[in-house]
Amino acid sequence: MDIRQMRYFIAIAEEKNITAAANRLHMSQPPLSLQLKQMEEELGVMLVERNGKKLELTDKGKVLYRHALNIVHSFEEVKNELQETDEGRKGNLSIGINTLSVPEFPDWIELFHAAYPLVYIRVVQNDSAYLTELVKNRLIELALIRLPLPNRDVNYLHLYNEPFVFVCRKQGEESITIEEISTFPLILPSTEGLGSFNIIHEAFSREQLPLNVVCECSDMKVLMELVSSGIGSTIVPKSVFQTYGHSSLFAREIQDSVLKSSVGLIWLKQHYLSQPAKHFIDLIKEQLDLVEGFSE
Repeated sequence: MDIRQMRYFIAIAEEKNITAAANRLHMSQPPLSLQLKQMEEELGVMLVERNGKKLELTDKGKVLYRHALNIVHSFEEVKNELQETDEGRKGNLSIGINTLSVPEFPDWIELFHAAYPLVYIRVVQNDSAYLTELVKNRLIELALIRLPLPNRDVNYLHLYNEPFVFVCRKQGEESITIEEISTFPLILPSTEGLGSFNIIHEAFSREQLPLNVVCECSDMKVLMELVSSGIGSTIVPKSVFQTYGHSSLFAREIQDSVLKSSVGLIWLKQHYLSQPAKHFIDLIKEQLDLVEGFSE
């Protein structure tokens, strides 16, 4: 028996008349009678008792009717869910976010959830290199990362650049030069694959200035606490200070600096991207007024 025959039998059981059931199904009576006969022969049981033109379900017919309702209902649910998933209204969104934080991320998630409340969202936080590996291994679909992180296996959507700031305990001038920073003991944001560490080192090397690093820390909250304790100052993207900075800390603009952090969204090249993931990309583009066309 197939789903079509299940529908036929439900109509017969509910109408209790072949002609009425056939009209309901928009088909002629002889083919429907033949379908009923074939079902009884296939199952080896009598499903209905005939009393003139009226049909009554046998005990076995009642059993089949009950199961047929469940099967057809489940089939319709599957069809609807597949359609909703295809449209991105249901499904899963797995996304990684870089350790250094993207301040807008909670707002983006809130907007996405409001638009697609039935999509299950999973968020993973780690450094850019690790998140890229998760994308490449298809463990997450999207990742918000900080550059530089060259990789030919992923598509990259550039979102924005932001400057680094010098963070210390003592309030001073609004700005500071790299040369002045070179005299301070520093706590740098560092972990394997974190692009900021390399950006800072390259900037000081280019200016042929020493970098007095006394500590490295990959956790931004802990890093700010260390700076607040007086162990050293730090250099971080501006949004990191806005997210994790203490009231006792002060951020100063770095003069004439090439110290900038680039934020982007990545996904795997030449691989199926779910509709929820596409919707999330479109949402970010809309929020940041990006005009690039979407492409897988």
